[in-house]
Amino acid sequence: MARKIPIKMIMQSYELDVGINEMALSLKTSKHSIKDVLDIAKEKKITFKDIKDKNNYDTYQIFFPNKCATELLSQEVDYEYIHKELKKTGVTLLLLWEEYCDDCKDKGMFFFRYSKFCHDYSKFTNSKSITNHLTHKPGIIIENDWSGKTMKFYSLDKAIKVYLYVATCPYSQYSYVEACLDMKERTWLECNINMWEYFGGVTPRTVCDNLKTGVISHPRDGEIVLNQEYENLASYYSTTILPAPVLTPKGKPSVEMTVGKIATAIIARLRNENFTSFFELQKAVLEKLEEFNTDSFEKRKDSRKIVFFEEEKDKLTLLPTTRYEISKWIYARKVQKNCHVSYRSNFYSCHYDYVGKKVDLKISSRVIEIYDQKNRLQTHKLFMQYQKNQFRAIPSDLPEYFHDSLIDKKSIHVKASEVGLNTLAAIDKIFESVDKEEQAYNYCKATIGLYKKYGKERLEYACKYALLKKWVPRYRILLNILSNKLDIKLKEKEELSKDNNDNLGYLRNSDYYNEENKDDE
Repeated sequence: MARKIPIKMIMQSYELDVGINEMALSLKTSKHSIKDVLDIAKEKKITFKDIKDKNNYDTYQIFFPNKCATELLSQEVDYEYIHKELKKTGVTLLLLWEEYCDDCKDKGMFFFRYSKFCHDYSKFTNSKSITNHLTHKPGIIIENDWSGKTMKFYSLDKAIKVYLYVATCPYSQYSYVEACLDMKERTWLECNINMWEYFGGVTPRTVCDNLKTGVISHPRDGEIVLNQEYENLASYYSTTILPAPVLTPKGKPSVEMTVGKIATAIIARLRNENFTSFFELQKAVLEKLEEFNTDSFEKRKDSRKIVFFEEEKDKLTLLPTTRYEISKWIYARKVQKNCHVSYRSNFYSCHYDYVGKKVDLKISSRVIEIYDQKNRLQTHKLFMQYQKNQFRAIPSDLPEYFHDSLIDKKSIHVKASEVGLNTLAAIDKIFESVDKEEQAYNYCKATIGLYKKYGKERLEYACKYALLKKWVPRYRILLNILSNKLDIKLKEKEELSKDNNDNLGYLRNSDYYNEENKDDE
Protein backbone atom coordinates (compact mmCIF):
# COMPACT_ATOMS: atom_id res chain seq x y z
CA MET A 1 0.00 0.00 0.00
CA ALA A 2 1.25 3.51 -0.86
CA ARG A 3 2.29 5.65 2.06
CA LYS A 4 -0.05 8.61 2.55
CA ILE A 5 1.05 12.19 3.22
CA PRO A 6 0.93 12.93 7.00
CA ILE A 7 -1.27 16.02 6.57
CA LYS A 8 -2.16 16.55 10.22
CA MET A 9 1.49 16.33 11.29
CA ILE A 10 2.47 18.86 8.59
CA MET A 11 -0.23 21.33 9.65
CA GLN A 12 0.69 21.01 13.31
CA SER A 13 4.39 21.51 12.59
CA TYR A 14 3.64 24.56 10.41
CA GLU A 15 1.73 26.23 13.24
CA LEU A 16 4.74 25.61 15.49
CA ASP A 17 6.90 27.51 12.97
CA VAL A 18 8.83 24.41 11.86
CA GLY A 19 10.52 24.97 8.52
CA ILE A 20 9.84 22.89 5.39
CA ASN A 21 13.37 21.41 5.37
CA GLU A 22 13.11 20.33 8.99
CA MET A 23 9.62 18.88 8.42
CA ALA A 24 10.88 16.87 5.46
CA LEU A 25 13.57 15.29 7.61
CA SER A 26 11.47 14.58 10.69
CA LEU A 27 8.33 13.38 8.86
CA LYS A 28 10.27 11.58 6.08
CA THR A 29 8.12 13.33 3.49
CA SER A 30 9.20 15.15 0.32
CA LYS A 31 9.36 18.95 0.30
CA HIS A 32 7.07 18.95 -2.73
CA SER A 33 4.32 17.09 -0.83
CA ILE A 34 4.68 19.40 2.19
CA LYS A 35 4.43 22.47 -0.06
CA ASP A 36 1.29 21.06 -1.74
CA VAL A 37 -0.38 20.59 1.64
CA LEU A 38 0.49 24.13 2.80
CA ASP A 39 -0.68 25.67 -0.51
CA ILE A 40 -4.03 23.86 -0.31
CA ALA A 41 -4.45 24.90 3.33
CA LYS A 42 -3.81 28.53 2.39
CA GLU A 43 -6.14 28.35 -0.59
CA LYS A 44 -9.00 26.73 1.37
CA LYS A 45 -8.18 28.67 4.56
CA ILE A 46 -7.74 25.45 6.57
CA THR A 47 -5.96 25.55 9.92
CA PHE A 48 -4.75 22.75 12.18
CA LYS A 49 -7.63 23.51 14.52
CA ASP A 50 -10.09 22.67 11.70
CA ILE A 51 -8.70 19.12 11.22
CA LYS A 52 -7.38 18.38 14.72
CA ASP A 53 -10.31 16.10 15.69
CA LYS A 54 -10.74 14.44 12.29
CA ASN A 55 -9.27 11.03 11.42
CA ASN A 56 -6.64 10.63 8.71
CA TYR A 57 -9.17 9.34 6.20
CA ASP A 58 -11.43 12.41 6.45
CA THR A 59 -8.47 14.79 6.49
CA TYR A 60 -7.07 13.29 3.30
CA GLN A 61 -10.46 13.61 1.64
CA ILE A 62 -10.57 17.37 2.47
CA PHE A 63 -7.13 18.10 1.00
CA PHE A 64 -7.01 15.67 -1.95
CA PRO A 65 -10.58 14.56 -2.78
CA ASN A 66 -9.90 13.76 -6.46
CA LYS A 67 -6.48 12.21 -5.92
CA CYS A 68 -7.79 10.11 -3.02
CA ALA A 69 -10.67 8.67 -5.04
CA THR A 70 -8.43 7.46 -7.88
CA GLU A 71 -5.50 6.41 -5.75
CA LEU A 72 -7.49 4.27 -3.33
CA LEU A 73 -8.86 2.05 -6.08
CA SER A 74 -5.40 0.58 -6.71
CA GLN A 75 -4.49 -0.30 -3.10
CA GLU A 76 -3.65 -3.96 -2.41
CA VAL A 77 -3.81 -6.13 0.71
CA ASP A 78 -0.54 -7.51 2.10
CA TYR A 79 -1.49 -11.19 1.93
CA GLU A 80 1.98 -12.32 3.02
CA TYR A 81 1.25 -10.66 6.35
CA ILE A 82 -2.30 -12.06 6.42
CA HIS A 83 -1.05 -15.63 5.89
CA LYS A 84 1.60 -15.26 8.59
CA GLU A 85 -0.91 -13.92 11.13
CA LEU A 86 -3.40 -16.73 10.41
CA LYS A 87 -0.95 -19.25 11.88
CA LYS A 88 -1.38 -17.70 15.32
CA THR A 89 -3.85 -19.10 17.85
CA GLY A 90 -7.38 -17.75 17.50
CA VAL A 91 -6.64 -15.50 14.50
CA THR A 92 -9.27 -15.68 11.73
CA LEU A 93 -9.77 -14.04 8.32
CA LEU A 94 -12.70 -12.06 9.71
CA LEU A 95 -10.56 -10.63 12.52
CA LEU A 96 -7.79 -9.70 10.07
CA TRP A 97 -10.30 -8.10 7.69
CA GLU A 98 -11.68 -5.94 10.50
CA GLU A 99 -8.14 -4.86 11.43
CA TYR A 100 -7.46 -4.13 7.75
CA CYS A 101 -10.59 -1.95 7.51
CA ASP A 102 -9.59 0.04 10.60
CA ASP A 103 -6.11 0.51 9.19
CA CYS A 104 -7.51 1.75 5.85
CA LYS A 105 -9.71 4.31 7.60
CA ASP A 106 -6.80 5.60 9.65
CA LYS A 107 -4.66 6.01 6.53
CA GLY A 108 -7.42 7.55 4.41
CA MET A 109 -8.02 4.58 2.12
CA PHE A 110 -11.01 2.66 0.85
CA PHE A 111 -11.22 -1.04 1.80
CA PHE A 112 -12.37 -4.21 0.08
CA ARG A 113 -15.52 -6.08 1.06
CA TYR A 114 -15.04 -9.25 3.12
CA SER A 115 -16.02 -11.53 0.19
CA LYS A 116 -13.33 -10.03 -2.09
CA PHE A 117 -10.82 -10.09 0.78
CA CYS A 118 -11.34 -13.88 1.23
CA HIS A 119 -11.42 -14.53 -2.52
CA ASP A 120 -8.13 -12.73 -3.09
CA TYR A 121 -6.52 -14.56 -0.17
CA SER A 122 -7.56 -17.88 -1.69
CA LYS A 123 -6.01 -16.83 -5.02
CA PHE A 124 -2.83 -15.85 -3.15
CA THR A 125 -2.47 -19.27 -1.48
CA ASN A 126 -3.07 -21.05 -4.80
CA SER A 127 -0.51 -18.94 -6.63
CA LYS A 128 2.09 -19.54 -3.93
CA SER A 129 1.24 -23.27 -3.57
CA ILE A 130 0.89 -22.92 0.20
CA THR A 131 -1.61 -24.44 2.58
CA ASN A 132 -4.67 -22.40 3.47
CA HIS A 133 -5.52 -21.83 7.13
CA LEU A 134 -7.46 -24.68 8.77
CA THR A 135 -10.56 -23.87 10.78
CA HIS A 136 -11.28 -26.52 13.43
CA LYS A 137 -14.69 -27.43 14.75
CA PRO A 138 -15.05 -28.14 18.48
CA GLY A 139 -15.14 -31.72 19.74
CA ILE A 140 -14.16 -33.38 16.44
CA ILE A 141 -10.44 -34.13 16.65
CA ILE A 142 -7.75 -34.87 19.24
CA GLU A 143 -4.14 -34.92 18.06
CA ASN A 144 -1.46 -36.78 20.05
CA ASP A 145 2.25 -37.48 19.79
CA TRP A 146 5.49 -37.93 21.74
CA SER A 147 7.54 -34.86 22.60
CA GLY A 148 11.01 -34.95 21.09
CA LYS A 149 12.44 -33.33 24.21
CA THR A 150 12.84 -35.42 27.38
CA MET A 151 13.22 -34.87 31.13
CA LYS A 152 14.98 -36.87 33.87
CA PHE A 153 14.99 -37.71 37.55
CA TYR A 154 17.59 -39.33 39.80
CA SER A 155 17.33 -42.66 41.61
CA LEU A 156 20.36 -43.89 43.60
CA ASP A 157 22.49 -41.24 41.85
CA LYS A 158 21.47 -42.62 38.46
CA ALA A 159 19.76 -40.36 35.91
CA ILE A 160 16.60 -41.92 34.47
CA LYS A 161 15.18 -40.52 31.25
CA VAL A 162 11.50 -39.49 31.16
CA TYR A 163 9.46 -39.07 27.97
CA LEU A 164 6.45 -36.78 27.53
CA TYR A 165 3.20 -37.80 25.85
CA VAL A 166 1.32 -34.76 24.49
CA ALA A 167 -2.29 -34.48 23.27
CA THR A 168 -4.25 -31.41 22.10
CA CYS A 169 -7.81 -30.47 21.14
CA PRO A 170 -7.19 -28.27 18.05
CA TYR A 171 -10.26 -26.06 18.52
CA SER A 172 -9.59 -24.94 22.11
CA GLN A 173 -5.87 -25.86 22.20
CA TYR A 174 -6.62 -27.50 25.60
CA SER A 175 -3.79 -29.99 26.15
CA TYR A 176 -2.76 -33.05 28.13
CA VAL A 177 0.81 -34.03 29.03
CA GLU A 178 1.94 -37.23 30.76
CA ALA A 179 5.40 -38.22 31.95
CA CYS A 180 6.40 -41.78 30.95
CA LEU A 181 9.35 -44.08 31.54
CA ASP A 182 9.34 -45.49 28.01
CA MET A 183 7.56 -45.19 24.65
CA LYS A 184 6.50 -48.80 24.28
CA GLU A 185 3.14 -50.05 23.03
CA ARG A 186 1.64 -50.60 26.47
CA THR A 187 2.63 -47.10 27.62
CA TRP A 188 1.21 -45.54 24.46
CA LEU A 189 -2.14 -47.27 24.98
CA GLU A 190 -2.28 -46.28 28.65
CA CYS A 191 -1.50 -42.67 27.75
CA ASN A 192 -4.41 -42.62 25.28
CA ILE A 193 -6.76 -43.90 27.98
CA ASN A 194 -5.47 -41.38 30.54
CA MET A 195 -5.79 -38.60 27.97
CA TRP A 196 -9.48 -39.36 27.28
CA GLU A 197 -10.15 -39.49 31.00
CA TYR A 198 -8.40 -36.14 31.47
CA PHE A 199 -10.55 -34.53 28.77
CA GLY A 200 -13.63 -36.27 30.16
CA GLY A 201 -14.73 -37.58 26.78
CA VAL A 202 -13.74 -38.84 23.34
CA THR A 203 -13.72 -37.21 19.90
CA PRO A 204 -14.83 -39.06 16.72
CA ARG A 205 -11.30 -38.72 15.32
CA THR A 206 -7.92 -39.30 16.95
CA VAL A 207 -4.93 -38.18 14.89
CA CYS A 208 -1.55 -39.72 15.76
CA ASP A 209 1.92 -40.00 14.31
CA ASN A 210 3.02 -43.13 12.42
CA LEU A 211 4.64 -44.63 15.51
CA LYS A 212 5.51 -48.34 15.36
CA THR A 213 3.63 -49.08 18.59
CA GLY A 214 0.35 -47.91 17.03
CA VAL A 215 0.60 -48.19 13.24
CA ILE A 216 1.91 -51.30 11.49
CA SER A 217 1.89 -49.85 7.97
CA HIS A 218 0.80 -46.62 6.29
CA PRO A 219 1.24 -47.05 2.52
CA ARG A 220 0.82 -44.17 0.10
CA ASP A 221 -1.84 -46.22 -1.68
CA GLY A 222 -4.00 -48.78 0.09
CA GLU A 223 -5.34 -49.35 3.58
CA ILE A 224 -3.66 -48.26 6.82
CA VAL A 225 -2.95 -51.22 9.12
CA LEU A 226 -3.11 -50.43 12.85
CA ASN A 227 -1.69 -52.40 15.72
CA GLN A 228 -4.43 -54.83 16.81
CA GLU A 229 -4.43 -53.69 20.44
CA TYR A 230 -4.62 -50.03 19.39
CA GLU A 231 -7.47 -50.84 17.04
CA ASN A 232 -9.31 -52.67 19.84
CA LEU A 233 -8.78 -49.69 22.13
CA ALA A 234 -10.16 -47.27 19.53
CA SER A 235 -13.17 -49.48 18.95
CA TYR A 236 -13.87 -49.67 22.69
CA TYR A 237 -13.80 -45.87 23.00
CA SER A 238 -15.71 -45.29 19.74
CA THR A 239 -13.08 -43.23 17.97
CA THR A 240 -11.36 -43.56 14.61
CA ILE A 241 -7.57 -43.58 14.52
CA LEU A 242 -6.27 -41.41 11.67
CA PRO A 243 -2.47 -41.55 11.37
CA ALA A 244 -1.03 -38.37 9.86
CA PRO A 245 0.58 -38.70 6.42
CA VAL A 246 4.12 -40.03 6.64
CA LEU A 247 6.76 -37.32 7.21
CA THR A 248 4.07 -34.63 7.15
CA PRO A 249 3.90 -32.54 10.35
CA LYS A 250 1.06 -30.50 8.82
CA GLY A 251 -1.10 -33.59 9.28
CA LYS A 252 -1.23 -32.83 13.02
CA PRO A 253 -0.26 -29.15 13.28
CA SER A 254 -1.94 -28.43 16.62
CA VAL A 255 -0.06 -31.05 18.61
CA GLU A 256 3.19 -30.18 16.79
CA MET A 257 2.73 -26.57 17.90
CA THR A 258 1.82 -27.65 21.43
CA VAL A 259 4.92 -29.85 21.66
CA GLY A 260 6.99 -26.74 21.00
CA LYS A 261 5.11 -24.70 23.59
CA ILE A 262 5.34 -27.50 26.15
CA ALA A 263 9.12 -27.44 25.76
CA THR A 264 9.02 -23.91 27.17
CA ALA A 265 6.04 -24.12 29.54
CA ILE A 266 7.09 -27.37 31.24
CA ILE A 267 10.53 -28.68 30.30
CA ALA A 268 12.32 -25.33 30.33
CA ARG A 269 10.58 -24.07 33.47
CA LEU A 270 11.54 -27.26 35.35
CA ARG A 271 15.07 -27.54 33.96
CA ASN A 272 16.72 -26.48 37.23
CA GLU A 273 14.71 -28.86 39.42
CA ASN A 274 16.41 -32.03 40.70
CA PHE A 275 13.73 -34.68 41.01
CA THR A 276 14.50 -37.68 43.19
CA SER A 277 11.49 -39.79 42.20
CA PHE A 278 9.25 -40.35 39.21
CA PHE A 279 6.15 -39.39 41.21
CA GLU A 280 7.73 -36.06 42.17
CA LEU A 281 8.42 -35.31 38.50
CA GLN A 282 4.92 -36.38 37.46
CA LYS A 283 3.38 -34.01 40.01
CA ALA A 284 5.50 -31.09 38.82
CA VAL A 285 4.59 -31.76 35.16
CA LEU A 286 0.86 -31.76 35.97
CA GLU A 287 1.19 -28.51 37.93
CA LYS A 288 2.91 -26.78 35.01
CA LEU A 289 0.33 -28.27 32.62
CA GLU A 290 -2.45 -26.65 34.67
CA GLU A 291 -0.67 -23.30 34.45
CA PHE A 292 -0.26 -23.75 30.69
CA ASN A 293 -3.97 -24.49 30.19
CA THR A 294 -5.17 -21.64 32.42
CA ASP A 295 -2.87 -18.93 31.02
CA SER A 296 -4.70 -16.40 28.83
CA PHE A 297 -4.25 -16.51 25.06
CA GLU A 298 -2.11 -13.78 23.54
CA LYS A 299 -4.50 -12.90 20.69
CA ARG A 300 -7.66 -14.68 21.70
CA LYS A 301 -10.18 -14.20 24.46
CA ASP A 302 -9.96 -16.33 27.64
CA SER A 303 -7.69 -19.38 28.11
CA ARG A 304 -7.45 -22.92 26.72
CA LYS A 305 -9.26 -24.31 29.75
CA ILE A 306 -12.14 -21.80 29.60
CA VAL A 307 -12.67 -22.28 25.86
CA PHE A 308 -12.58 -26.07 26.25
CA PHE A 309 -15.11 -26.28 29.08
CA GLU A 310 -17.43 -23.58 27.69
CA GLU A 311 -17.41 -24.49 23.98
CA GLU A 312 -15.95 -27.98 23.46
CA LYS A 313 -16.39 -30.28 26.46
CA ASP A 314 -20.15 -30.88 25.91
CA LYS A 315 -19.51 -31.96 22.31
CA LEU A 316 -17.30 -34.91 23.31
CA THR A 317 -18.67 -38.46 23.38
CA LEU A 318 -19.12 -39.82 26.91
CA LEU A 319 -16.53 -42.25 28.25
CA PRO A 320 -17.44 -45.94 28.67
CA THR A 321 -18.60 -46.82 32.18
CA THR A 322 -15.67 -49.28 32.58
CA ARG A 323 -12.07 -48.40 31.89
CA TYR A 324 -10.35 -50.40 29.15
CA GLU A 325 -7.96 -52.94 30.68
CA ILE A 326 -4.62 -53.60 29.00
CA SER A 327 -3.14 -56.87 30.20
CA LYS A 328 -0.72 -59.62 29.24
CA TRP A 329 -0.10 -63.14 30.54
CA ILE A 330 3.13 -64.82 31.59
CA TYR A 331 2.80 -68.57 32.00
CA ALA A 332 4.58 -71.19 34.10
CA ARG A 333 6.48 -68.87 36.46
CA LYS A 334 7.99 -70.83 39.39
CA VAL A 335 7.27 -69.83 43.01
CA GLN A 336 10.65 -69.48 44.73
CA LYS A 337 11.64 -70.82 48.13
CA ASN A 338 11.09 -67.39 49.67
CA CYS A 339 7.38 -67.66 48.66
CA HIS A 340 7.69 -65.05 45.90
CA VAL A 341 7.44 -65.00 42.12
CA SER A 342 9.64 -62.63 40.14
CA TYR A 343 8.57 -60.18 37.45
CA ARG A 344 10.88 -57.51 35.97
CA SER A 345 13.45 -58.02 38.75
CA ASN A 346 10.87 -57.48 41.52
CA PHE A 347 9.18 -60.03 43.77
CA TYR A 348 5.53 -60.64 44.69
CA SER A 349 4.39 -63.04 47.39
CA CYS A 350 2.33 -66.17 46.79
CA HIS A 351 1.04 -68.59 49.42
CA TYR A 352 3.74 -70.93 50.74
CA ASP A 353 1.69 -73.99 49.69
CA TYR A 354 2.76 -73.20 46.12
CA VAL A 355 6.54 -73.03 46.74
CA GLY A 356 8.26 -74.96 43.93
CA LYS A 357 5.09 -75.01 41.79
CA LYS A 358 4.44 -73.06 38.57
CA VAL A 359 1.83 -70.30 38.42
CA ASP A 360 0.56 -67.86 35.76
CA LEU A 361 0.85 -64.07 35.99
CA LYS A 362 -1.67 -61.59 34.62
CA ILE A 363 -0.06 -58.15 34.24
CA SER A 364 -2.23 -55.04 33.84
CA SER A 365 -1.27 -51.36 33.98
CA ARG A 366 -1.45 -51.12 37.76
CA VAL A 367 -1.60 -54.62 39.27
CA ILE A 368 -0.14 -58.10 38.93
CA GLU A 369 -2.36 -61.12 39.60
CA ILE A 370 -1.09 -64.62 40.37
CA TYR A 371 -3.18 -67.56 39.07
CA ASP A 372 -3.15 -71.31 39.48
CA GLN A 373 -4.94 -72.19 36.25
CA LYS A 374 -8.30 -70.35 36.66
CA ASN A 375 -7.95 -69.73 40.40
CA ARG A 376 -6.60 -66.32 41.39
CA LEU A 377 -4.21 -66.74 44.31
CA GLN A 378 -3.04 -63.19 44.99
CA THR A 379 -3.17 -59.61 43.69
CA HIS A 380 -0.41 -57.02 44.16
CA LYS A 381 0.17 -53.41 43.14
CA LEU A 382 2.75 -53.37 40.36
CA PHE A 383 6.15 -51.77 40.99
CA MET A 384 7.26 -49.01 38.62
CA GLN A 385 9.47 -50.08 35.76
CA TYR A 386 12.59 -48.35 37.09
CA GLN A 387 12.28 -50.02 40.52
CA LYS A 388 14.40 -53.15 40.96
CA ASN A 389 14.78 -55.83 43.64
CA GLN A 390 11.68 -54.73 45.56
CA PHE A 391 9.29 -57.01 47.48
CA ARG A 392 5.53 -56.99 47.94
CA ALA A 393 4.56 -59.44 50.65
CA ILE A 394 1.19 -60.36 52.14
CA PRO A 395 1.81 -61.67 55.70
CA SER A 396 -0.60 -64.57 55.26
CA ASP A 397 1.44 -65.81 52.26
CA LEU A 398 4.55 -66.35 54.40
CA PRO A 399 4.96 -69.16 56.97
CA GLU A 400 6.22 -68.52 60.46
CA TYR A 401 9.42 -70.18 59.47
CA PHE A 402 10.86 -71.67 56.30
CA HIS A 403 11.49 -75.39 56.01
CA ASP A 404 14.89 -74.78 54.47
CA SER A 405 17.21 -75.69 57.38
CA LEU A 406 20.26 -74.78 55.35
CA ILE A 407 19.34 -71.10 55.36
CA ASP A 408 18.42 -68.92 58.33
CA LYS A 409 19.54 -65.61 59.79
CA LYS A 410 21.92 -67.23 62.27
CA SER A 411 23.78 -69.28 59.66
CA ILE A 412 24.06 -66.22 57.40
CA HIS A 413 25.56 -64.19 60.24
CA VAL A 414 28.13 -66.93 60.86
CA LYS A 415 29.23 -66.98 57.22
CA ALA A 416 29.36 -63.16 57.07
CA SER A 417 31.51 -62.93 60.22
CA GLU A 418 33.99 -65.35 58.61
CA VAL A 419 34.56 -62.73 55.89
CA GLY A 420 34.82 -59.73 58.22
CA LEU A 421 33.07 -57.10 60.31
CA ASN A 422 32.17 -54.89 57.35
CA THR A 423 30.49 -57.80 55.59
CA LEU A 424 28.59 -58.60 58.78
CA ALA A 425 27.44 -54.97 59.02
CA ALA A 426 26.40 -55.09 55.37
CA ILE A 427 24.28 -58.20 56.02
CA ASP A 428 22.54 -56.46 58.93
CA LYS A 429 21.84 -53.52 56.63
CA ILE A 430 20.18 -55.86 54.12
CA PHE A 431 17.98 -57.43 56.82
CA GLU A 432 16.91 -53.93 57.91
CA SER A 433 15.83 -53.05 54.37
CA VAL A 434 13.17 -55.79 54.04
CA ASP A 435 9.80 -56.35 55.69
CA LYS A 436 10.25 -60.06 56.29
CA GLU A 437 13.45 -61.81 57.31
CA GLU A 438 13.06 -64.45 54.64
CA GLN A 439 13.07 -61.81 51.88
CA ALA A 440 16.73 -61.07 52.63
CA TYR A 441 18.01 -64.65 52.36
CA ASN A 442 18.75 -64.61 48.63
CA TYR A 443 20.32 -61.15 48.84
CA CYS A 444 22.60 -62.20 51.68
CA LYS A 445 23.66 -65.42 49.97
CA ALA A 446 24.54 -63.55 46.80
CA THR A 447 26.43 -60.86 48.72
CA ILE A 448 28.55 -63.29 50.73
CA GLY A 449 29.16 -65.41 47.64
CA LEU A 450 31.14 -62.55 46.03
CA TYR A 451 34.23 -63.51 48.07
CA LYS A 452 34.59 -66.67 45.99
CA LYS A 453 35.50 -64.54 42.95
CA TYR A 454 37.06 -61.45 44.52
CA GLY A 455 38.41 -62.72 47.85
CA LYS A 456 37.45 -61.83 51.40
CA GLU A 457 39.63 -58.72 51.69
CA ARG A 458 38.17 -57.05 48.60
CA LEU A 459 34.61 -57.95 49.66
CA GLU A 460 35.31 -56.38 53.07
CA TYR A 461 36.43 -53.10 51.49
CA ALA A 462 33.52 -53.16 49.01
CA CYS A 463 31.06 -53.49 51.91
CA LYS A 464 32.88 -50.70 53.75
CA TYR A 465 32.67 -48.45 50.68
CA ALA A 466 28.90 -49.07 50.34
CA LEU A 467 28.29 -48.42 54.03
CA LEU A 468 30.26 -45.14 53.88
CA LYS A 469 28.01 -44.08 51.01
CA LYS A 470 24.96 -45.17 53.07
CA TRP A 471 23.88 -47.58 50.33
CA VAL A 472 22.10 -50.87 50.99
CA PRO A 473 24.98 -53.22 50.07
CA ARG A 474 23.12 -55.68 47.87
CA TYR A 475 24.73 -57.88 45.27
CA ARG A 476 24.42 -55.53 42.26
CA ILE A 477 25.80 -52.53 44.14
CA LEU A 478 28.75 -54.50 45.51
CA LEU A 479 29.42 -56.06 42.13
CA ASN A 480 29.55 -52.58 40.60
CA ILE A 481 32.01 -51.43 43.30
CA LEU A 482 34.23 -54.47 42.76
CA SER A 483 34.08 -54.28 38.96
CA ASN A 484 35.18 -50.63 39.02
CA LYS A 485 37.82 -51.36 41.70
CA LEU A 486 36.41 -48.73 44.02
CA ASP A 487 37.29 -50.98 46.96
CA ILE A 488 40.96 -51.00 45.94
CA LYS A 489 40.97 -47.19 45.71
CA LEU A 490 39.47 -47.00 49.20
CA LYS A 491 42.17 -49.33 50.57
CA GLU A 492 44.97 -47.34 48.91
CA LYS A 493 43.54 -44.10 50.28
CA GLU A 494 43.47 -45.49 53.83
CA GLU A 495 47.03 -46.82 53.55
CA LEU A 496 48.28 -43.48 52.22
CA SER A 497 46.61 -41.65 55.07
CA LYS A 498 48.18 -44.04 57.59
CA ASP A 499 51.68 -43.55 56.11
CA ASN A 500 51.32 -39.76 56.34
CA ASN A 501 50.35 -39.96 59.99
CA ASP A 502 53.33 -42.22 60.75
CA ASN A 503 55.74 -39.70 59.20
CA LEU A 504 54.50 -36.93 61.48
CA GLY A 505 55.91 -38.65 64.60
CA TYR A 506 54.33 -38.26 68.01
CA LEU A 507 52.70 -34.87 68.57
CA ARG A 508 51.42 -33.73 71.98
CA ASN A 509 48.15 -31.84 71.91
CA SER A 510 47.34 -28.67 73.87
CA ASP A 511 45.85 -30.61 76.78
CA TYR A 512 49.27 -32.10 77.56
CA TYR A 513 50.87 -28.71 77.97
CA ASN A 514 47.97 -27.42 80.04
CA GLU A 515 48.48 -30.30 82.45
CA GLU A 516 52.23 -29.61 82.58
CA ASN A 517 51.66 -25.97 83.45
CA LYS A 518 49.36 -26.98 86.29
CA ASP A 519 52.12 -29.16 87.84
CA ASP A 520 54.54 -26.21 87.74
CA GLU A 521 52.13 -24.09 89.68
